[in-house]
Amino acid sequence: MNHRKKGRKLGRVRKQRRALLKSLLASLILKGKIKTTEAKAKEIKPLADKLIGIVKEAGRNKESLVVATRRLKNLVSASATSELFSEKYSQKFSQRNSGYTRIVKTEKRKTDKAAMAIIEFVE
Repeated sequence: MNHRKKGRKLGRVRKQRRALLKSLLASLILKGKIKTTEAKAKEIKPLADKLIGIVKEAGRNKESLVVATRRLKNLVSASATSELFSEKYSQKFSQRNSGYTRIVKTEKRKTDKAAMAIIEFVE
């Protein structure tokens, strides 16, 4: 039975999986759009939406800016954290309440027929 089992294992042990998700999130933030497998895209979508929510909340409340910065440095790299706090993301999603990312399915990978997808930030 699969009760109370949350998330995908992605064929990795826990530390490797966390490092993979952290690097995928950093790439998504820095580039705005990445191509990956569908399972990985589905795993990082709620994490990316959560990061944008943290940034928006910190932008409204200046006292929580330091706390939000410390939280984000544990989740993504320093360069991705500074990119998140730039005006680009705060202005882009100021009118939106949720759903900051989109997953678009693409053709299967030629070598192993893995389902591929593009995850990107919504305009």
